[in-house]
Amino acid sequence: MDAIRVLIVDDHQLFRRGVSSLLAGREDIEVVGEANNGAEAVERARELMPDVVLMDIKMPELDGLAATKQLKAEMPYVRIMMLTVSETDEDLFEAIKAGASGYLLKNVDPDHLVASVLQVQRGEVPIAPTMAAKILRELTTPSEAPIQSLTSRERQVLELLASGMANKEIAFTLKISENTVKNHLRNILEKLHLQNRVQAALYAVRMGLADRSSDPS
Repeated sequence: MDAIRVLIVDDHQLFRRGVSSLLAGREDIEVVGEANNGAEAVERARELMPDVVLMDIKMPELDGLAATKQLKAEMPYVRIMMLTVSETDEDLFEAIKAGASGYLLKNVDPDHLVASVLQVQRGEVPIAPTMAAKILRELTTPSEAPIQSLTSRERQVLELLASGMANKEIAFTLKISENTVKNHLRNILEKLHLQNRVQAALYAVRMGLADRSSDPS
């Protein structure tokens, strides 16, 4: 398997170099570049085509939220994990809306950061426990769209999503195509009034469709 190509985006050079050094010893991860702000991140991503972007939020010129939204529009495949000091609800929810696949705080344990890079590339949703709790509190059950509105197949897809599976793995498990999985996910999000797979996975945990051990945090 090819090494996961990582782009590190942060306006503090010392922090970038620290993260780069941490990941450099891994055979399955390759740091392909660094960027000092969101604008530079977009340029570097176009050039380097990374698999995963570790993105700070508060940066000059173009912040991490705007850069995430732009990158996801141009490169839907890329996994963007926020790595920030911000614990505000606003930044968390805006990051998810922008298309972030994970949200970690900079005080994260180094081993957990490495594991999270591997997780996010697999399609899982690593989120700092304190931030995951905020999302779980926010995701109340929509009375107008109960989980009973899902078909049995949609429920299966949601359960597998919550267990950390990527679309390809869900398709293999259910013996259906990836396009079918994507269509089921679109239906799930529409029926439950959720915006993306991160919210869907956390919703499934809240509704008891996955063990707490599978919590995306």
